[in-house]
Amino acid sequence: MGESTQAAPLNHDFSALTTNAHEDWTLFAVRFHDKPGAAELHRQLLQAHLEWVAAHQDVVRAAGSLRESPEATPVGGLWVLRAPDKAAVEALIATDPFTTGGLRAGWDIFYWSKALPQAVSF
Repeated sequence: MGESTQAAPLNHDFSALTTNAHEDWTLFAVRFHDKPGAAELHRQLLQAHLEWVAAHQDVVRAAGSLRESPEATPVGGLWVLRAPDKAAVEALIATDPFTTGGLRAGWDIFYWSKALPQAVSF
């Protein structure tokens, strides 16, 4: 029989990670929904959108498209942001070329609590 392995107990303060109380910003996750059948519009706006995201990477900490499969047309996107409040997130979204160009059908903004202490990198 195989041996059971248990993870070592985590020795950090989860409440400090999830509240961001020590910072002047909050973490947010935004799930974007693109208009159905808008592949051509997505293609037309993509370069401007990518340049916009790059220019705002101090706030938009992670961003990317969501797809049914790797080769499929995006159905939306996902961002993780650091912002002072939800109104700042909404104001930023309003300036994204995917929004101003009419690609976005809508979005959901969530407060996000990072559960683990290690830095996230890909």
